[in-house]
Amino acid sequence: MTEEASGASKPKFAAPKRLLRREEFLRAAASGLSRHYNAFKLQMAVRAGGEEGAPRFGFTVTKKIAGAVGRNRIRRRLKEALRVSKALGARPGRDYVFVARGGALVAPFADLISQMEDGLAGVGRPREANRPKNQKNRPVAP
Repeated sequence: MTEEASGASKPKFAAPKRLLRREEFLRAAASGLSRHYNAFKLQMAVRAGGEEGAPRFGFTVTKKIAGAVGRNRIRRRLKEALRVSKALGARPGRDYVFVARGGALVAPFADLISQMEDGLAGVGRPREANRPKNQKNRPVAP
């Protein structure tokens, strides 16, 4: 019996939960918590009312980036990169929106995955580089 016939050809990963309504996308954009990468901009919002649960994800690709075929290809690439990376670093009770850039279409798939993992782990946390130069070596006040 072949692997295809036995159904054991590829490991299956659960698809992440998705954002579906426009209000959810707008809340993530309005939160102001974001990170920029070559392939996308990642926006994050904490869910209203302290609602916990699995993190949810949304994908946006504008007409400026590509035509319909290119936009769909970018969206599929981002979704698959998220699925394969198993959303490592995404925290419960948060909504994430990936706003695609032109680099998402041509970037190597491994780069997409590493940018996603870096973004999910870092969005919402202060960046060392954003602090003023004269305060770099000072401890952060609690």
